[in-house]
Amino acid sequence: MQPEQFNTLLRFFKALADDSRLKIVGILANQECSVEELAVLLQLKEPTVSHHLAKLKELNLVTMRPEGNSRLYQLDSEALQSISKEIFTPEKIASLIEDVDTEAWESKVLKNYFEGDTQRLKEIPASRKKRLVILKWLANQFDVGVNYPEHLVNDILKRYHLDCATLRRELIACKLMQREDGVYWRITIDIKDE
Repeated sequence: MQPEQFNTLLRFFKALADDSRLKIVGILANQECSVEELAVLLQLKEPTVSHHLAKLKELNLVTMRPEGNSRLYQLDSEALQSISKEIFTPEKIASLIEDVDTEAWESKVLKNYFEGDTQRLKEIPASRKKRLVILKWLANQFDVGVNYPEHLVNDILKRYHLDCATLRRELIACKLMQREDGVYWRITIDIKDE
């Protein structure tokens, strides 16, 4: 996401993070209103309504047209749709984390559960999500495309924890490995966290 789009998104959420402004947007989506009408509807003072309208105008969410001595405000639905099309796409929202280390949590889990340089697993995590991090790491200790007899799987897993039977079952249950007739192999598809 471009910096200007990020700033627009941030300003959009800040502007709508106020219940009075949200109500103003809702009212103006249905009808044109003056500041005086909005003040009565929302039980606010006119200067307060004007302040909220100014915030919404900064984002071009409302339009104003003069009518006699008053000004009528209305939601600019085209501007709202434009922001929606330009910024509220799954790809754009996902790009908000471009500068976030998405593997930091997994690294912390691995650091907490493995003993220093020995790479011995202190314990099998009780938390399902943490256990999955450990299991993914263990699955990566097996080469893709190689068939492993059960005794070799046990030997590899025992390097990290003595309870190789539990780890073996968990690798199968989490679909990180498959087993048939005592032969194991690593699954190549990437399993997403639930």
